Amino acid sequence: MKISFSSTVNLTQQDCLVIGMFEEADLASPSNLINLDFVRHALKTTAFKGKKAETLSLVTPADMKAGQVLVIGLGKAEKVTEQVLQEVGAKAISTLEKSQAKRIVVDIHLDSFGKAGDGAAHMAAGAQIRHWKFDLYKTQKKDTPCLDEFTFVTQHPHDAEKLFSDLSAISEGVALTRHVVSEPPNVLYPETMAQKALELETLGIKVEVLGEKDMEKLGMGALLGVGQGSIRESKLIVLQWLNGPKDEAPVAIVGKGVTFDSGGISIKPSNGMEDMKYDMAGSGVVLGMMKALATRQAKVNVVGIMGMVENMPSGSAQRPADVVTSMSGQTIEVVNTDAEGRLVLADALWYTQDRFKPKAMINLATLTGAIKVALGEEYAGLFSNNDELSEKLTKAGKTVQEQLWRLPMGEAYDRDIDSEIADMKNVGSGRGAGSTTAAQFLQRFVNNVPWAHLDIASVAWLKKDHPLTGKGATAFGVRLLNTFIKQNYE
Repeated sequence: MKISFSSTVNLTQQDCLVIGMFEEADLASPSNLINLDFVRHALKTTAFKGKKAETLSLVTPADMKAGQVLVIGLGKAEKVTEQVLQEVGAKAISTLEKSQAKRIVVDIHLDSFGKAGDGAAHMAAGAQIRHWKFDLYKTQKKDTPCLDEFTFVTQHPHDAEKLFSDLSAISEGVALTRHVVSEPPNVLYPETMAQKALELETLGIKVEVLGEKDMEKLGMGALLGVGQGSIRESKLIVLQWLNGPKDEAPVAIVGKGVTFDSGGISIKPSNGMEDMKYDMAGSGVVLGMMKALATRQAKVNVVGIMGMVENMPSGSAQRPADVVTSMSGQTIEVVNTDAEGRLVLADALWYTQDRFKPKAMINLATLTGAIKVALGEEYAGLFSNNDELSEKLTKAGKTVQEQLWRLPMGEAYDRDIDSEIADMKNVGSGRGAGSTTAAQFLQRFVNNVPWAHLDIASVAWLKKDHPLTGKGATAFGVRLLNTFIKQNYE
């Protein structure tokens, strides 16, 4: 779909004109591309009030240039943010993409918002994110839309295009994350994920792929134990984007990449097991975020680490009661083979802090079902050893509405993962505080690096509609981390 910005537009009957209205107020300064008296009359006869994301679709009179008009609610004028505008653009495309319109023309002027052209650019970015679809395996595509162009009316098209270039880079990162998370596990597994990462070398990202022999030499017994039941070779993927001051310590982002989680010998129930293809969403976020940073040429040093495994039951699979030795030298009693993500991250985190000496280290993982019980699908869980880092991440999350809720950690929780025969066990002793005991486990592999763990198990994949991404893979974390890096390190 072509996205463009223009100060002048000639409407046709194949166009749909999108205008905005603030809650309990007037239309948002339209350019009068058509006579809007009939819209104002229609508004008087409907319950439409201009609440955020509310829509009113109108068929125009026969003598009018545009064939359709869509009015979108902007909410309270004082509450319009970049995020709201992106959701407006997303609402326009999701409402109209299956209509008969060949072009959507958005004429919403926000003179008091940001710099010239900012409003149009953010609406365009939201439309771009929402327009992404995963229909790669559909041989018969129904309801193919006519839509092929999205035009935003602005008196400052060049300024809008400049900002949109940066925003589009983030949208591309989101799309990459959503793509790899949506792929089936017979297509996306550690080796093919490594291939996806190597494709980013064209953007200037340095990529290294460690195989099982490399990890054996490093002593990564925790990560390797998870993948030993699979025919797919485990990988550790290292991405470096070094575009900041030379010799400045990087920010490190570490992602859990379990490309399919059967639970191993502690096998999961069959009902819903197909969802476990997205247990690699943390690594998908790392991949998409690194693409976004490189595409927009961010002036920062960032390393991304992805621990990639497939957790399968077989004659060679890890058993409950096995003891493995991690890269750190610490030993782990594997009580439950379905608590595998923390084993992968244990070695990935230790490797990251040992090799790169980062100024901050953040990991993302679909780690525990308990986080959904605690927080539902509205927040990801945040655990950290550093208050300042937690506050910065929370602020970034609020900015893009990828919200975090900090949960407690402490000595009592830590004692709960002590083992009688090894240094620790990979699950707590009971059903309580499962997300926290998982975080305590990870903390044992970060040393004194400022660190945060984002448990995204409840937000990485949604079965209900989301304003920006719809159903399915959300790429939760790409926009959050991009904003976090931009606000604090660029």
